[in-house]
Amino acid sequence: MLKFGEHQSVKRREDVRFLTGEGQYLDDTVPAGALYAYLFRSSVAHAVIDGIGTDDAAAIDGVHMVITADTLLEDGRALDFAGGAIKNRDGSTGAKPPRPQLAVGRVRFVGEPIAMIVAETIEAAKEAAELIEFDYTDLPAHVDVAEGGEELHAEAPGNLAFDWGMGDEAATVAALNASAHRISLEIEDNRVIANSMEPRGCWANWDGSRLHMNVGGQGVWGAKGAISGFLGLETDDVHVITTDVGGGFGMKAFNYPEYFVVAWASKTLGRPVRWASERTEAMLTDNGGRDLVSQVEIGFDENMKITAYRLNSVCNMGAYNSGFAQFIQTDLFSKVFSGTYDIKTGFLGVKGVYTNTTQVDAYRGAGRPEAIYVLERTMDFAARQLGVDPFELRRKNFIAPADFPYKTVTDVTYDCGEFNRVMTRAVEEADVSGFAARKAASEANGKLRGMGLCYYIESILGNPTETAAVEFRDDGTAAILVGTQSNGQGHETVYAQFLADQTGMPFDKIDVVQGDSDLIPSGGGTGGSRSVTVQNNATLATIDVMVASFVPFIADQLEVSADDVSFDDGRFRADGSNQSLDLLEAAALARAEGREDLLKHTATATLDARSFPNGAHIAEMEIDPQTGVVECVKYSVTDDFGNLVHPMLVEGQIHGGIAQGLGQAVTERVVYDEDGQLLTATFMDYAMPRADNMPMVKFTNEVIPTTTNPMGMKGCGEAGTVGALAAVTNGVLDAVWDHGIHRVDMPMTPNRVWQMLSQHAIAAE
Repeated sequence: MLKFGEHQSVKRREDVRFLTGEGQYLDDTVPAGALYAYLFRSSVAHAVIDGIGTDDAAAIDGVHMVITADTLLEDGRALDFAGGAIKNRDGSTGAKPPRPQLAVGRVRFVGEPIAMIVAETIEAAKEAAELIEFDYTDLPAHVDVAEGGEELHAEAPGNLAFDWGMGDEAATVAALNASAHRISLEIEDNRVIANSMEPRGCWANWDGSRLHMNVGGQGVWGAKGAISGFLGLETDDVHVITTDVGGGFGMKAFNYPEYFVVAWASKTLGRPVRWASERTEAMLTDNGGRDLVSQVEIGFDENMKITAYRLNSVCNMGAYNSGFAQFIQTDLFSKVFSGTYDIKTGFLGVKGVYTNTTQVDAYRGAGRPEAIYVLERTMDFAARQLGVDPFELRRKNFIAPADFPYKTVTDVTYDCGEFNRVMTRAVEEADVSGFAARKAASEANGKLRGMGLCYYIESILGNPTETAAVEFRDDGTAAILVGTQSNGQGHETVYAQFLADQTGMPFDKIDVVQGDSDLIPSGGGTGGSRSVTVQNNATLATIDVMVASFVPFIADQLEVSADDVSFDDGRFRADGSNQSLDLLEAAALARAEGREDLLKHTATATLDARSFPNGAHIAEMEIDPQTGVVECVKYSVTDDFGNLVHPMLVEGQIHGGIAQGLGQAVTERVVYDEDGQLLTATFMDYAMPRADNMPMVKFTNEVIPTTTNPMGMKGCGEAGTVGALAAVTNGVLDAVWDHGIHRVDMPMTPNRVWQMLSQHAIAAE
């Protein structure tokens, strides 16, 4: 029974709890009597540690412990939680220098944890931190995204983390050389900080035999495995929960040093221990996003069809490998390298470089926004250089519907797509034909106006395997237990809605339970826009198990053959009987008959292939030449997300994604000085997008169901950001192109734009 949610935007059930202050965030769940942890962090970006004096700090009243790397080493702990490494183009493995939970021998970025103080109060912990003696010898800081400089790790000569490639470079160069038109450009993708509303944090509580933790993250099983290994415990001896989370955006998907040390402190002291990041601390230590520079070449034949595409990037890893960092600008980037275009010849080369800055890892989209930004900036720039309409250049090169399934030049198979249809709808919805009049009106008011297009495609899957369980409760309700983790996306609503639709159980009788490693055996957490597709696929598998389990029981109760029992429209029915039962009634009967085995059902399912949401973002940007202020005055997006369960939640995800893309494009920028000091470590210096930066967004969906999952759904969580970066930047470029400005880079802040205009004497016009 597959109705796919009937496209109903039911009221979000979690909102009342959040809006009335009843949310259970990390700080709301701390055990009574918990001690406070506070981190003493490096104030320099690169130095040899000559000594760490903690005696005076440990003597402060209320301080229970001051933990350094030596403390952990003396207890036999292994100080390394480095992330994964990708294969280099020569077949060797990328660098994997150890990343200690607390600094060992050297510090490599400002904010690196050196010691943890555990005390009765946060005030005592902070006072103790002031008394720690940190003796060091400065080393030169390497902050540029380039090879060379002072070496950070012996395992990475020249600070090269990896040198990765995909495609036939020689064939690509030959095709470029033979092209009728050849376009080259450099594109920067600035670093950003996620700045989740709720900063990172955790608490741990050792009960004498088991460790219980709450980690504010995007899934509990990664933390469970890492913490149990660090402490030398069996995995069953570590219980991890995650309650409500105030934003993750990829940044909270990975383990961080504090979680390990807090867990060790709780087990060692036999007391609960809590830690919460402060805002500047978060800006110094949370994984950053983006931060790469790309050199691009694209060729076209005499009919403006793409002949070849070559891209070489250098990306900033920060001081260490974070969890998935080496795979972001390589493997994940490659999934949408060629976008929606029929590119037969291409090459992607990427180098990762270590610097004396904070680690860089997944941030909303994780490689796909970066890939689409480069490609769509390139297509737009090429159209302008060649005197071709940007919309028409894309149409000429779209993969045709008849060519699906289509294998891209980077060996990814797209299952379906009607890109021209989607863009035609987008052009209508954005009123592109009326742009000339709007541009003229802006000019009459002394403003520059431009229109920017981005046609994006996303690659959705992440971990393809997920688990779901359905449990029937004594009070006549049901719970669905899930392996993903909501960070504010509305999972409690959409999962209950989907289960209700597929089983006929009333929506208001279903609770969603998440974030508890004791309740279901495994889960993939949330990331890569995987949640709805992968989790609902597991739900369908669980429903199949549940129905199959109930059928023999129902047959016995109705005194018919099991072959005569069917489940249809939410009820069990039997041929030759006028009786029927819904699932809640069947569960109640099973309970009365002592059939406890029928009250909980679990299944794990795997999706075999990715889905590929896509769409057109059209942004109209207006510039005040006198001030350099850039404003997005009109924004339209037409997406293909396949079948939608809850259209309002989808639209909300798109709004949020656009806000983050617009923020990076117009206001946000991480700045380090030459000594590796973060100059944008407060909201006075780092400009988050605000309400007056956001336009009203017009959203429409063209339904082209995917063939890669039984629901026909395509993920939507990151798509807004994937499309927004290039749409906004191309809009600004369009506004200034005729004035002789042919390069703009993010972020387009008032000062940077005013200087750019002034250099071309536009501000004085």
